[in-house]
Amino acid sequence: MASAISRITTFAFEGVEARPIDVQVQLSSGAPTFTIVGLPDKAVGESRERVRAAFSALGLAMPPNRVLVNLAPADMPKEGSHYDLAIALAILAAIGAAPRDSLDGVAAIGELALDGGLADTVGALPAAMGAEALGLSLVCPAACGAEAAWSGANVIAAPSLIALVNHFNGTSVLSPARPGELESEPAVADMRDVKGQEAAKRALEIAAAGGHNLMMIGPPGSGKSMLAQRLPGLLPPLSARELLEVSQIQSIAGMLQRGRLSRARPFRAPHHSASMAALVGGGIRARPGEVSLAHHGVLFLDEIPEFASQTLDALRQPLENGEAMISRANRHVRYPSRFQLIAAANPCKCGGGAGAHACRKGPSCQANYLGRISGPFMDRIDLFVDAAPVTAADLSLPPPAEGTAEIAARVRAARQVQDTRYAAAPASRRPVNADVPGPEIEAACAADGEARELLTKAAEKMALSARGYYRVLKVARTIADLDGAAAVRRLHIAEALSYRFRSSQDDARRHATGSRLSV
Repeated sequence: MASAISRITTFAFEGVEARPIDVQVQLSSGAPTFTIVGLPDKAVGESRERVRAAFSALGLAMPPNRVLVNLAPADMPKEGSHYDLAIALAILAAIGAAPRDSLDGVAAIGELALDGGLADTVGALPAAMGAEALGLSLVCPAACGAEAAWSGANVIAAPSLIALVNHFNGTSVLSPARPGELESEPAVADMRDVKGQEAAKRALEIAAAGGHNLMMIGPPGSGKSMLAQRLPGLLPPLSARELLEVSQIQSIAGMLQRGRLSRARPFRAPHHSASMAALVGGGIRARPGEVSLAHHGVLFLDEIPEFASQTLDALRQPLENGEAMISRANRHVRYPSRFQLIAAANPCKCGGGAGAHACRKGPSCQANYLGRISGPFMDRIDLFVDAAPVTAADLSLPPPAEGTAEIAARVRAARQVQDTRYAAAPASRRPVNADVPGPEIEAACAADGEARELLTKAAEKMALSARGYYRVLKVARTIADLDGAAAVRRLHIAEALSYRFRSSQDDARRHATGSRLSV
């Protein structure tokens, strides 16, 4: 018997990138066997039994020949159950149950059920975008159609394998899938709910305007979590490009429901017991972690000294480079992780407040508690602010006159200034102040002589690192943008310096006395 070969394209996922895989099926003479080669993992290997069961449900038998499935390139690891549909379609074409040319210009992903149905699978949106880039149509399960259609590719979403066979044979026609709905903007928590904490509100506004990392230090019940939860309401909605980037990550993580996308900024708040793999990404199949799920949004780490020190230090690369790299013996997986870090901490293990929460051990307790966080990690945070205890007098005051809408308007105006300033950057990588490299922020600041003199003296007195020096400049540039100033002046530098963290010992004394250190 002359061997028959059919082929179809599917995709392997490396991070959010869809790599094309050529599924080749050969039928040849010999004892009936069904072999899959090309570095398949266990889920891909088990595809044999799912394909057999699905064929049986269709009333078809596997060919009484040697069936060889090659997933090329053969040296790339293949993971997941989404190879089922491509393998089944290639075999159907090889045995003549579907026209061989019907697979031309088609890519396929999907998991087969034992009754021949097609089950929901992760990665439909990145796969559709990969198919669109190759000029192919995508065949996928009906449950994934609304998600995949957001890519702009021609998407054929089928409920079952028999529906696809009928479609390819011309006995019935499946309509192209339509994109799912864009979710309405969720209700945002209002800043008017926060009583007092004017200094923390100001720092949060600066953080929102420039994309800066912020850490709030204060006793329990001072409103740190309330403030963090209100940051997404201050940020502008996702742009169309950002929406697709965020949705690709959510698709790989299996978080898109019925193809509904949302323009709201992600807000992730993992518990302090989260492992390094949960926070940065990893696991057997290198799934995205919290830092990637917070891409273009906010990562809130409450009680940050309680996180494992190694876990926190693993965040240093994503904070600096905007991506998380997961290394394996035979490959490296990258996930985009350009997020804004908001951290909260009590001054010490005892609480560091007043009354029942007062520290019972003195400044050393406070220094040791915050000392759990490494210096290099702290150096990557732009703003440190005290969240003072909220008194009964504060709670009895009427709501503030200024709420989220008013602050968000100033944030949008400051970000528009930054969009204009960095218009020469590619649209896919247009930065906010926090993302600009040091030499470029020097030029963008146009600081006067008094401002530079203050920064130079303060840098020497505070022993700022080069990174800390430039981060002060970036914060000062954002403060100037909020003020509508073209150049950074002395008062902008002074305010930016007031948000720098000196040392855990100085911070302990500052909390013990209730006052901020002078510059």
